[in-house]
Amino acid sequence: MNIPFLKRREDPSGEPPDRSFLFHAGDAMFVEQFKSLSSRFEYRVDVLNCKVVAVTSAVAGEGKTVSSVNLARNLASSGRKKVLLVDVDLRKCDLANGVGVPSVPGLTEYLAGSAAMKEILRNSLAPGLSVVPGGMRITAPWELLSGERFRAFLKEVRDRFDLILLDAPPVIPVSDTHAMRDLVDGFILVYRLGHTPHPMFRQAMDEIGEKRLLGVVLNAVEPQSERYYQRYYGKYYTAPEKK
Repeated sequence: MNIPFLKRREDPSGEPPDRSFLFHAGDAMFVEQFKSLSSRFEYRVDVLNCKVVAVTSAVAGEGKTVSSVNLARNLASSGRKKVLLVDVDLRKCDLANGVGVPSVPGLTEYLAGSAAMKEILRNSLAPGLSVVPGGMRITAPWELLSGERFRAFLKEVRDRFDLILLDAPPVIPVSDTHAMRDLVDGFILVYRLGHTPHPMFRQAMDEIGEKRLLGVVLNAVEPQSERYYQRYYGKYYTAPEKK
């Protein structure tokens, strides 16, 4: 699946960037591509009976959080599944900014034993979608993600939701995603074209394992001109006129 890349907005103040725009991208092609991705993804997880899926990438900056948020939103909006989106990238914990929920307490506090499930489970801007934010950033999440409390967390949410998406850390720079490799049913790998060297992409695929890889999202594809889409799809991709 090809997704045109949506650049993140940097905040010169050093504060975590406001990523709420991830929920309402104005590009019609971007929106339709994610609807198509969601439809294909839902079919695949239903066929393979997958319930917990991690969305990751080889390195940082490939668009995995963009993909996680929009995939979760579209799956929830169909009304067919009760969806939970969880930030397990505990070194960054910036998913909360994109979905408009408080970041603390979150998964870090739950795994550390200082917060209960009811305190970290939140409704999002999208109807039908629940979110567990990352919480406080920590520099060494391996122990928490490989511990029994994380296993218990996944067991509980499996019983409460139809589909759980984990916004996971990139595979190559840190070992955190490896801690959950045997706890999830599959992985979606986001690859940003022109950003990540192909050998790193291949390394990430090898480390995930072919049997656990549900699919690859090819990000940062150069969008065709509006005239191109009008030629083949009529006016389906034509931007609405501004009033």
